[in-house]
Amino acid sequence: MLTCIRCHLRQFVGNEDGATAIEYGLIAALIAVVIITAVSGIGTSLTTKFGDVKNALN
Repeated sequence: MLTCIRCHLRQFVGNEDGATAIEYGLIAALIAVVIITAVSGIGTSLTTKFGDVKNALN
């Protein structure tokens, strides 16, 4: 019985699947933040350009 518990405890401690999933989640979140920042910057730039075009046409 004690040997079985030790075996399960070693498997539990050696299992790194959860840590890997968390790492992938953090990487995905970081990529999402970068994409949102880039799109936001491009949107602001496009708004300015369209405003310039509108003013030039008037």
